[in-house]
Amino acid sequence: MEFVFVALTILLTVYGQLVVKWQVVQAGPFPDGAMERILFLIRLVFNPWIFSTLVAAFFAALSWMAALTKLPLSTAYPFNVLSLVTVIYLSHYFFHEPLTWGKIAGAIFISAGIILCSRA
Repeated sequence: MEFVFVALTILLTVYGQLVVKWQVVQAGPFPDGAMERILFLIRLVFNPWIFSTLVAAFFAALSWMAALTKLPLSTAYPFNVLSLVTVIYLSHYFFHEPLTWGKIAGAIFISAGIILCSRA
C-alpha cells in the first residue's frame, strides 16, 4: 500500500505541473510592470484550474506523509524523480516541447538510478 501512496504523490505532482504550464500559456506573457505582475499572479491563483493544482499539491503532501509512515526516506525519495521523467514525456506530448536525445538518455539514467536505489 505504501507504494500506492508514492505513486499517488507522483501523479498529483505531475498533474500540477502540467496544468500550471497549460494555464500559464493560456494567460499570456508575464507583464512588465510590478502592479501588473501582481494582478497577473492573483488572477492565476484564482483560476479554477490553478486552484486545483494547489489542492492536488495538498493531497500529494498527505499521500507522501502516508508513504513515509511505512517506507524509509532513502527508499521512497528516489521515486519522486519519476515525476521529472513523466513530465519530460508528457510535456512533449501535450505542449510539443522538444524531446532531445539528452532528455531521453537522462530519463533512462534516472530510471536506472531509481532501480538501483530501490534495491540497495
